[in-house]
Order: sequence, then structure tokens, then C-alpha cells
Amino acid sequence: MKVQMKVQMIVKHRVSYLIFLSLCCVSGIGQAADSTIAGSLYTEPATLISLGFEWPIEGDDNRNASTQVFYRQAGSTGWQEGPPMLRIGDERINENALQYLTPRMFAGSLFDLEPDTRYVVRLVMTDPDGVSGRSEKLVSVSTRAEPMPATDGNIYHVYPPDYEGQRIEPAFTGLLGAYNTGYSGSDNFNTYPPRVRPGDTILVHAGVYQDNRYSYQGGLGTISSGSYFLTAKGTAERPIVIKAAGDGEVIFDGDGAYNLFNVMAADHHYFEGLTFRNTDLVFQAGLKNIAGSSGLTIKNSRFEDIGRGIYTDWSGSKDFYIADNVFVGRFDPTHLLGFTGPVWAPYNIDGQPALVSEYAVKVYGSGHVVAYNKVDHFHDGIDIATYGNPDGTPEPLRGRMPVSIDFYNNDISHVEDNCIESDGGAHNIRIFRNRCFNHGHRALSVQPMFGGPVYFMRNIVYHAPEGGALKLTASSAGVLIWHNTFIAPIKPMLLAVSNMHYRNNLVLGQSGSPEVFAIETNTNYSSSDYNGFRPNSDAQYSFEWSTPEFSMVANFPGEAGDEFTRAPLGTRDQSRLEAQAREVRRFETLSAYSEMTGQDSNSLLVDYDIFMNVTPTGPDPRIIYNPQDFDFRLRSGAVAVDAGLHIPGVNSDYTGSAPDLGAYESDLAPPHYGPRN
Repeated sequence: MKVQMKVQMIVKHRVSYLIFLSLCCVSGIGQAADSTIAGSLYTEPATLISLGFEWPIEGDDNRNASTQVFYRQAGSTGWQEGPPMLRIGDERINENALQYLTPRMFAGSLFDLEPDTRYVVRLVMTDPDGVSGRSEKLVSVSTRAEPMPATDGNIYHVYPPDYEGQRIEPAFTGLLGAYNTGYSGSDNFNTYPPRVRPGDTILVHAGVYQDNRYSYQGGLGTISSGSYFLTAKGTAERPIVIKAAGDGEVIFDGDGAYNLFNVMAADHHYFEGLTFRNTDLVFQAGLKNIAGSSGLTIKNSRFEDIGRGIYTDWSGSKDFYIADNVFVGRFDPTHLLGFTGPVWAPYNIDGQPALVSEYAVKVYGSGHVVAYNKVDHFHDGIDIATYGNPDGTPEPLRGRMPVSIDFYNNDISHVEDNCIESDGGAHNIRIFRNRCFNHGHRALSVQPMFGGPVYFMRNIVYHAPEGGALKLTASSAGVLIWHNTFIAPIKPMLLAVSNMHYRNNLVLGQSGSPEVFAIETNTNYSSSDYNGFRPNSDAQYSFEWSTPEFSMVANFPGEAGDEFTRAPLGTRDQSRLEAQAREVRRFETLSAYSEMTGQDSNSLLVDYDIFMNVTPTGPDPRIIYNPQDFDFRLRSGAVAVDAGLHIPGVNSDYTGSAPDLGAYESDLAPPHYGPRN
């Protein structure tokens, strides 16, 4: 009997996985171009532990094609199955200056690979209506190595102006003295070319480095701006390194300057073990349509008393590595105070709080990694720059697309707006294993996404009193929400999201929001299943699934006879018409919602007793909760244990008869959040 039950369980979950593939890819009525034409595969810039792929197609009007991915380390023989690629295309991003129609393609990622390792990847496209062109691709691609200093470059020693001890030669006073062939506090400040070459290391010795920037001929070369303009170029294998010498804390104090380090012309620079303070923007690394850097590495450093930490919105920026840092902003650490919404209106009678610290990290471009950082007391935590339409739209420039960006294992608390923003990304934006506590507005933001996928996987959200766990707006498209634990509802905001899919999440509502799971989407190929929900006991309705009428694929161009798709892209009334085209469907119970919509038929109800130690938030939204007081592991025997869907390459290490719901898997250690040192 046990063997028979086990076989039934395996069959059930395999069938569910095939249904999952189908839900990601199937919709509509067959047309003449139902067969698929496979284009050329594009491999995105690699990160340390992830790989991203885009496979353009033509045809597949009925959206029933699918693509599976298999991979192995070069030299090995056993294939592993990766997550299915997401079918995207013809979704419309339409808000304000954003006007974009997503191209037809399959896009997807591989996760948790080994750094600096070569992989062989096999992608297989199938379509019941037939595939022309090459339906199978085999590529060899390497993950990126963690940036490290070279071991054979020149070494220069830097000391603060007040240092009186013995110096190690070659020795210099102040950073610019070593970095350039000299420095001056006069009109000659800009005459000295860089001394450093690829592979060189500047060791900065203990002390406070605060330039007397208003003193003519008396400072350290930053003149009145107070900025260190660095302009040399290293390489990926031989970065130019500026790091603490190891004899005590090294502090770069901006003395209130707007920008402390300008590295817009400095490729492959590496900073480690430093403290930055007393400035509005620590690292200016790029500006839209102007210039920017690539290969910026900042590790094991501390940012305090700052307005913004690290910033680039130059589309050519690539391969940043921001890891194991601490960012502390200027907001009052004693309580939370959000900027917008009815929850915060009683506390903002005299106006919104001053925007004293905007964000810790904001990037744009490709190949960036922001991992294992601790962020506190900002408006936003870690963001992708909203930017606008990708460069070259409607024919985006391949090398300037915001793709292949990883945010993982970050510990973000007490931000007045969003924990993490994926806003402005295009494809393979990966946000996973982050802990988000105490957020004044919706914790995880998609505003917009130009086709996706953006992955939200195994994130923890606790205490997001205004709006809930997710900010889904601006006609975003291509959102995959897998294995998260949200102690906050999911509710709609402005414009509906397209092509989004929920699997294996835990969503526990909170007082002040009637719904626990309310979805507005423009596409009837959006889907949800294998989740755990805890509705509010006094809610008039708990579930919403508002889409176009079920006979329609989507309220986009391509729906013959649909009056709401006749307005051309970018017209003034288009957003209003799209909203009117959705049928609002609200339900009191999970069973009624599932029966009517066909969604979440394998989902279940949960309560706080499934956790080892998690309690609801209190009525005062200003309270700051300590993550150390909670334990989000599931209790043995809880209904959420073994209740999930197997997604290859995401939860293949599950320990029971099926994956658990939520961010943590039983019998596996919880992830580490924040700096590892």
C-alpha cells in the first residue's frame, strides 16, 4: 500500500509539473501560425552562480510551445533538469513614458551554480503544432569568478595626513597621491595622470581621510567638490584595488560633499574593507545617456550617515559585484514611517518625511550581483533603476539591455518604501533568498518589467503594513513568484500585471487588508497553484482573480473583435480601456475561488501554527520588528510540509515526498542573510 501511495504521489506531482508548464505557455484559439519557428539562442552575461538565456521565436500563436533546459558541468556525464523557460511575447507595457511590446521568445535562468565553472547547457523546444528551425540547442558557457586582487601588481601604501609613525614604502599621503602621479589643491589638481595600472593595489592604512576641500593648496586634491574622480581602467582578471591595509579602521569622510567617489570612467575597480560616511552619494558609477563604469567591486565595507550608497543608471554598466557590506541610512531607527497610502496618512498630517536616505544600491545594465549585504534606515533597499524603455526601443540594443541581474541573501530592514525593486528590468532578473522586514510600503516591487522573467524565490517578507508583500504595477510582464513566505497580503495596485505565475508560496494576511490574495492580470495565461493562504477572519472577501473574460487570451492587440485592443500602443485612453476589459471576480473562500477560476486547485489554508515561531504583526504600523525574534521554519507535520510542486532546478533538493511550501525546506538549514564575515 505504501509503495502504491508513493507511486500515486510521484505521478500526481509529475502531472502537476506538466500542467505548470502548460499554464506558463498555453492559451488561446489556434491560428494559422500555431507552429513555432525557433530563432538564434542568446546567452546573457553570466553572474557568479546564475546563467540566463533568451530564445526568440516566431509563430506559436496558440502559445502551446514549451522549452525545457538541462545542464551539466563540463567533463561530467549526468544531466540535471533546470527550471522551464518562460514563454513571453506580445504583452504590452503601457504607462506614462513607458511604451513597449514584448518580443516573442522563451527566457529563463539556471540557479545556484558553481562560480568560475564551465557548463554545458541543452535546451529543447517542443510544440504539438511543430517546430521548424533548430529545436535543440547545445551551448557551453562559464559562470563568472568572484573578483579578486592580482598577486603580482605594484603595491602602494597610503597614510592619513596626521600619521606620524613609520611608513612602508612606496608611501603616499592621501589616496590621490598614490592613485595619480601627484595631487594638488590648486588649479593644477587635474594635471596628474593616473599612476596605477591593471593589477596594482593601494593599501590604505588606518585613519580618517577627510579632505579640507575648501582650502586652496591645503587639501588632498578633491578641491571644492570633495569628490575622488578615479579614471584609470583595470581588467576583470587584474582590477585596480583600493583596500584597507589591515591595521585598523579606514574611514573616508565626505565632509558633507554630494559625491565622494566618482568612478564613471573607472572600469574594474575593487574596494574592500573601508568605511564611507558623511556624504549624499558615495559611489557615482553611471548616468543615463552619459557614461558609466563596468566591473565595479565593493566588498566587506561599511556605509553610514549617507543619502545613497552605490548608483548607476548607465545602460552599459556591467558585472558589478556588491557583497558583504553594511549600509546604514539616516532615517530614525526607533520607528517606521511610510511615505504614502491610507495607513500612513494619520502620521503624515504635516507632510511626508524628508527623503534623507534614498537607497543603498541602485543599478542598471547587465551581469550585476548584489549579495549578502545588510541594509537599514533607507527609503528603498536595493533597486534596479526604473530608467524607461530599453535603449533603442522598439528595436532594443542587445548590449544595453537590463538583463541577468542577481540580488540574493541580503538582509534588509526598516525602509520607508520598498525592500527590493526590480523596476526597469527586462529579462532574467533574479531576486532570491532575501529577508525583508519592516517596510513602509509594498516590499517587493515590479514597476515595470519588460517581458521577464523576474524571479522572486525563497524571500521572507514580514511587516509591510501599507499595500502588502508585492508592488505589481505599471503593466509589467513576466513575473514568477515561487517559494516565498509573505506575512503580508498580495493585493492589486494600479495597472494589471501580465504573464505572472505563483507556485509554492505562503501568504498570511494581516488586519487592515480585507483580501489575502487579490490578482489583477491582463492575461488569462497567468496562473497560480500549490500555495498556502491564511485569510483574515473578518474579511468580506479573501480572494480575487480579475482578468479579461475567460474566452479571451488577453486584452492586448491580437484579440480579434475586442474593442479594448483597437487603441494603438501609447494612446491616452489605452490604460483605462485595459482596466475596463477585466472582469472583477471576488470570493469569500478558497474553494469558491478555485472552483470558479480553476486557479489554486491544489492550494490549502494555513495559519501561524505551521511555523516554529511566527506571530502576526500588531496594530501600530510604526513598530520595528527584530528578525532574530522569529523562526520561519515549518513545524514537523504542518500542513505546508510536502504540499508543494516540484520545479526542477529550484527545489530538487526537497527532503520529503514533495517540496514544502514557503521559503524554507524542512531538514535543510535556513539561508544566511547579510554579510558572511
